Amino acid sequence: MENRSKKVSESSVVLAQIMLPADTNPAGNVHGGVIMKLIDNAAYVVASRHTGMNAVTASIDRLDFHCPVYLGNLVTLKSSMNRAGRTSMEIGVRVEAEDLKFGEVRHTASAYLTFVALNDAGRPSIVPELLAETDEDRRRFSEASARYEARKTVKAL
Repeated sequence: MENRSKKVSESSVVLAQIMLPADTNPAGNVHGGVIMKLIDNAAYVVASRHTGMNAVTASIDRLDFHCPVYLGNLVTLKSSMNRAGRTSMEIGVRVEAEDLKFGEVRHTASAYLTFVALNDAGRPSIVPELLAETDEDRRRFSEASARYEARKTVKAL
């Protein structure tokens, strides 16, 4: 694949899925692991769109659950690239749950994931530069860069 620069908007994705009985515990709450899997899938799509390659989850820097998701809720995941480094990328995912009967939408979780692009030999590969188009893109890039530096400091300890 050609290693050209890409805009944030070129790889962003919105995924939605209804929560069914198999996703829940006996109380009707969706398992956190189900939400985590959906987050990982949404981030994977962004990483693959950005690079045109396979990508793997290297870490989840932060995952916060703000409120529960219930049986029958429509879960929407909004995912986009925050930062692209040499071979790794930070992807942010916002999770919302909608009660379809009443139309109430709740911000239920947020996560930052680091993905690494892999070439055909399964080795880390250089990723396209990320072009921030909006003030929001630039803010998210700046915050992601600060998290990247903080992770490097922790690894050095």
